[in-house]
Amino acid sequence: LLSACATPTPYQAAVPGSGYRTGYSDMRIEDDRYRISFSGNDLTSRQTVENYMLYHAAELTLNAGYDWFEMVHRDTDTKTRTVSTPDDPFWGGMSWRFYGRRAWGPWGMGFDDWDSVQYTRYQASAEILMHKGQKPDAPNAYDARSVKANLENQIVRPAPPTK
Repeated sequence: LLSACATPTPYQAAVPGSGYRTGYSDMRIEDDRYRISFSGNDLTSRQTVENYMLYHAAELTLNAGYDWFEMVHRDTDTKTRTVSTPDDPFWGGMSWRFYGRRAWGPWGMGFDDWDSVQYTRYQASAEILMHKGQKPDAPNAYDARSVKANLENQIVRPAPPTK
């Protein structure tokens, strides 16, 4: 479980019902219309999340027997959180800041220094409409074969299970 959080989210299906859902998911709305998304962990960049969502749209389109898809709606949600911990001998060990700065506050041991780390998670979502035939020259129209071919070398799949 810990190793899964130590790397960016690979291209994989999200597992429904798990406590921490990362990966792609889709929901069929009509025969040719889907709502899709890709959620990354704290180490997955916005660009990767958006590329994986596009790649999934292309895969879904081709698997359903269509040639191109249209992005009807597209959005990327950003969630940022900051985690702060006191930099003192009881919480974070003896650091240069504990010794180098004021170690005693007015109430005894000082908590004057805090380490803060910011974590950001992205989730890209879209509603796509699938079509057959020639793709029109429109800004929201994507040739599924081209998208899949152009993004294939950026797709990182999960490592096979170790035995």
